[in-house]
Amino acid sequence: MKHWGLIGASTIAREWVIGAIRATGGDVVSVMSTNAERGAAYARENGIARSTTDLADILSNASIDAVYISTTNELHRDQAIAAAKAGKHVLCEKPLALTLGDARAMVAAAKEAGVVLATNHHLRNAATHRAMREAIAEGRIGQPLAARVFHAVYLPPHLQGWRLDRPDAGGGVILDITVHDADTLRFVLGDDPVEAMAFSQQGGMGKGLEDGVMGVIRFKSGVIAQFHDAFTAKHAETGFEVHGTEGSLIARNVMTQKPVGTVLLRDASGERELPVSPRNLYETALENFHAAIDGKGQPSATGEDGIWSLATGIAVVRSAASGVATKIETGL
Repeated sequence: MKHWGLIGASTIAREWVIGAIRATGGDVVSVMSTNAERGAAYARENGIARSTTDLADILSNASIDAVYISTTNELHRDQAIAAAKAGKHVLCEKPLALTLGDARAMVAAAKEAGVVLATNHHLRNAATHRAMREAIAEGRIGQPLAARVFHAVYLPPHLQGWRLDRPDAGGGVILDITVHDADTLRFVLGDDPVEAMAFSQQGGMGKGLEDGVMGVIRFKSGVIAQFHDAFTAKHAETGFEVHGTEGSLIARNVMTQKPVGTVLLRDASGERELPVSPRNLYETALENFHAAIDGKGQPSATGEDGIWSLATGIAVVRSAASGVATKIETGL
């Protein structure tokens, strides 16, 4: 059994990750929160034996094999590097960091320490996206030419806070949602992005930060992908389309944490739904992470995958600010 420490008493850990750790043969033994009262309540409510306000308590605990970092984004680098140096495997929320240099330093620290570093890009674990990736790899839509992601949602009040008013913490819709689009596109297409062009907006929810963005990403193969992300769309559905020379994949309600949605393959012979076996996305992620700790394969999304999505997000931010197409450079 793998023993985990939580760095951050977060909503995502409570709603998804704690359960996934336990469902895949792990246990959460400690949680760190900067607020002692909140941490104690969080531990009690989630069946965690210990809470602390001190990162050192987590990292010095010899029984802890791995940590899940879900603090605000500006804290990820130092916490991940400290955890790696302490010999803990690290599953870190996206974006890995606020700069590419910081993200590369996290990956380097993990390699030097010989521990697993993974990025929690949950969407690549969706059965729908894996079915799309497989169909494209098998040539079922011919040569991919274009893609479209619509991931405009409503950010509920309990998740707003720093995402809307703290640029120092990496707030705004681009580093929160567009990085997920970038990773999902890269995973499904099996292709790397090279350039981005975007326009952002402030639709009334953000306090100085963008709460909507629309743009295009160009990939090495020549594929162009349109994306629309927002915190302000109360009644939209999400979706993902890939159009090729011989067919199209049409996915609906798939840019979500829930194991739901459908994928249609449309070609000259008609339209049919691809079979999928829905499973909790985070359980797939944690199963692969636990296997990686045991030396059996890689995590679903590596640290390098996190660098790619961050590089794409940074290019989108810069393009939206400058009004010009911006190259995507990872430094890898």
